[in-house]
Amino acid sequence: MLEIMPLGSRWPTLDPFLFCAYHNDAYPAGDEDMGPAESLAGRAIGQDFSGRDGWSMYHGDRVPGFPQHPHRGFETVTVARRGFIDHADSMGACARFGEGDLQWMTAGRGIVHSEMFPLRQQDRGNHTELFQIWLNLPAKDKMVESHFAMFWQNQIPRTTSADDQGRETTVVSYCGALSDGAAPPLPPPHSWAADRANGVVIWVLQMAPGAHWTLPPTDPGFNRQLFFFQGDSLQMGGEDIAVGHGVVWAADTSVELRNGGESAEILVLQGRPINEPVAHHGPFVMNSRDELQQAFMDYQRTGFGGWQWPTNGPVHARDSSRFAKFPDGRVETASD
Repeated sequence: MLEIMPLGSRWPTLDPFLFCAYHNDAYPAGDEDMGPAESLAGRAIGQDFSGRDGWSMYHGDRVPGFPQHPHRGFETVTVARRGFIDHADSMGACARFGEGDLQWMTAGRGIVHSEMFPLRQQDRGNHTELFQIWLNLPAKDKMVESHFAMFWQNQIPRTTSADDQGRETTVVSYCGALSDGAAPPLPPPHSWAADRANGVVIWVLQMAPGAHWTLPPTDPGFNRQLFFFQGDSLQMGGEDIAVGHGVVWAADTSVELRNGGESAEILVLQGRPINEPVAHHGPFVMNSRDELQQAFMDYQRTGFGGWQWPTNGPVHARDSSRFAKFPDGRVETASD
């Protein structure tokens, strides 16, 4: 064990990752516009990260979420664990995904997108929970074409094993396969994760009460972090870890996990570091300050393709099911 750190809403990560944003909002019932059916008085609308009453509007003014904003130089990997996300972008792609789906977007040379959280249920709450993981791109790929991919919940492998007492641990593999498990869908072609030699792993471990499971060793040159984000008590390598903490663990040593309380969930991030300078400002991640300045100038000049949608934060019809429309016009519907 190399380090233990407390977790907030934005989790610090190691190269090749940039950070992980964790949103867990207990939204109330929705109104006719799929916004909260409650007063928004007292919230800093357009900049509400307060967590007041267990939820935030973020940059949304009616529907919570993140209206149009640009990115360049990295990738977003969004795991929608509960609730729904309505996506639209400057390539012409749009989607509604959720309930375990994953969206993988390569910003590359520049994209504008929106991510809104429609509150579809009018007769009950709308619990919304997601990870958004920022994965860096190496210098040679920072200016590649943007790419949009959807991986539906039924495409995500889940590998379950039991300990000597029959208590189960399930590994949900969003990226990187267990040696004895099925492989998840391939990442976008220019992703650092597309080369298996880079060993990029994005897993969620789901442990039954009392279960124990061992994470095997891997290449000593990789970075490995575990984030204990749901549960009660957990031991990692014999050390007690409180919920809401992350651990940096040496990748070339195994780690035995023992869940001492209620059902536990742990996010595992792993990968070979890119080992390049990182210049990060707002929505852009480049290798130098000059490249950041160029990114802002390019966005002001071109709008990264412009915005073709009628509002800054479009949402789909309330009764729309999970779907994706790709830049080439192809439409795909989720199947559970």
